[in-house]
Order: sequence, then C-alpha cells, then structure tokens
Amino acid sequence: MNKSVFLGALTVAGLMASGASADTLQEVRDRGAVNCGISTGLVGFASQDANGDWQGFDVAVCRAVAAAVFGDPTAVNFNPVTNQVRFEVLNSGEIDMLARNTTWTFSRDVDLKLEFTGINYYDGQGFMVPRALGVSSATELDGARVCIQKGTTTELNLADFFRANNINFEPVPISTAAEAQQQYLAEACDVYTTDASGLAATRAAFETPGDHVVLPEIISKEPLGPLVRHGDSEWGDIVRWSLNALIAAEELGVTSANVDELAAGTDNPEINRLLGTEGNLGEMLGLSADWAANVIKAGGNYGEIFETHIGENTPIGLARGLNAQWTEGGLLYSPPFR
Repeated sequence: MNKSVFLGALTVAGLMASGASADTLQEVRDRGAVNCGISTGLVGFASQDANGDWQGFDVAVCRAVAAAVFGDPTAVNFNPVTNQVRFEVLNSGEIDMLARNTTWTFSRDVDLKLEFTGINYYDGQGFMVPRALGVSSATELDGARVCIQKGTTTELNLADFFRANNINFEPVPISTAAEAQQQYLAEACDVYTTDASGLAATRAAFETPGDHVVLPEIISKEPLGPLVRHGDSEWGDIVRWSLNALIAAEELGVTSANVDELAAGTDNPEINRLLGTEGNLGEMLGLSADWAANVIKAGGNYGEIFETHIGENTPIGLARGLNAQWTEGGLLYSPPFR
C-alpha cells in the first residue's frame, strides 16, 4: 500500500468540510491504511528508492503508526506535501497525520489548530556554502544570496539573525528541497539555509559533498515532530504513544531482533507493560495488546531507525547529539508506560 499522491492546491469547499474527526481511528480502519503526509523528497528522511518505495526517518514514523493500528507497517498511503500546503492538507482531513520535518512552534500549535504529538528530532537551523567561497562563519555573509524555503520557520529565523548581526542579504525563495539543491548548485544563490539535518541530507546527495561546508552557527531551536489536528485527541494518542514506544524501546533494550523473545515476559514490569504481557495499555488506546511490539518490529526502536536512515554510518552522517537518550546525555526520553 505504498501509494504516492502529490497533493496540490486545495479547494475552499474541501477546507470547509475539514475538521478533526471524533473517530479518526475508525476511519483509518475502514480505509485500511493510514494517510500520512511526508516531505516531497529529502534523502534520509523521506525519499523513494529504486522500486518507488518510500524510505527514511520520517517515513518510519508513519510505518510505526500503521503497525500499531493494523499490525502491518505497509498499510500506509504516503502523501508528499510541500511546505506551502502541508497544514491545509492536514486540517482538510486528506491526511491523518503529518510526519515531515515540521517544527513545533507556538503559533502552529495554537493559531493553526494543530496538535504536535512529540519530538522525534531535535534540530537547529544552519548554513551551507561552497567551500570555494572561503567563508568560515555565517557572520561573513553580508550581501549573500540565500536560498530559503517559503512558508517555513527558517524564513523568519534568517531575517532575525541577519538583522541582529546587521547583515544584509538577498533572499532567493524556493519551494522544495529538490529546488533548493538545483538552485544552489546552479549558483543562483551563495548560501542554502534550513535545518542542519536537512543540510546534511542535501549535501550527502551532491556528487562532490566535500566541495561544500556547513558553517558552525546554529541559529535556532527546531524541535521536529509528527502532528495531527486539534480536537483529534484519541488519534493523537495513538501517534504520540507509537513514537514514545520507539523511544522507550531503545532505552529498555527492546530491539527488532529480541522483541518476540521479550514479549513472552520478562522481569522488567515496564517492558511487560510496553509489550502487552501485563496491563491493558493497548485496550486504553483502542488497539491490540501487542500494538507496541508491532511498532518495534516495523523498523526497530528509535536508535535502530536513526542508525538505519540518518546515522553516522549512512551518507547523511548525523551524530546522535541532542537526539541521544537522556541516559547518554541527550534530550530523548519517553514518559513512563504505566
């Protein structure tokens, strides 16, 4: 069920017919798949392989939710959406959740009536320039042409940073990561700015990545995570706790390789509650007792997913950093499964 649909402009009538459903879970079950919004293409996070199948860090979140609901991580319709329409597409009801490098902010949460269900990547905005430019700091970019995606937090952060440092710049607006890469390589801009993880993914796709450098400045906090509609609390709980299951599983040592063995019962009560051998957490969500075990089987725990798609041994080459478990000096932990 790897159906790819590019969602473009939405009609006013479609938007007016939107709103959170009181029973999104039932709608998803009746449909037989989760409609999940993802990036239009960002290597490591959401991109299509040679067979046309979607793969990546954000894609894995969609598959985890499908596994929680259906016990089948392939029960997903992937819907690539641009920055300009992603929130309208979610609020219209055309997708059930959005999992595409979206920053949790006050206005998106409160004014746009969206509900973030957690943070799956702690990021920050950075800058990439050609090594030949000879620039070692973002403070040296006075007068630079800067490629920036419209409708993103990076647009506002960029203006704030340059104003605070009394630096002038010329914005070169682009719509997608693919367009940013094309314009940057065509020298239509001197600098590309976006989340540091996105810069790493873009740079990894270049023919000669070493010809480009990511500058040391990180100018913002960009907590990225999946989101649902306001008022869709029951469905939001499923998305939220599917993500938490991935995070908790890593901390507890539950992996795709040992989950079946541990699901038979352990001496650790939290593992037992997570995997459904004790308590009734699945029932509280309206899911089967083994919902979290199915989430972990889909692609592994959080650490396995990270290392598979964007870790240091991949072309993206990201270190865990702030995305390490709290026990390892990072910010990552799940609320208790209790």
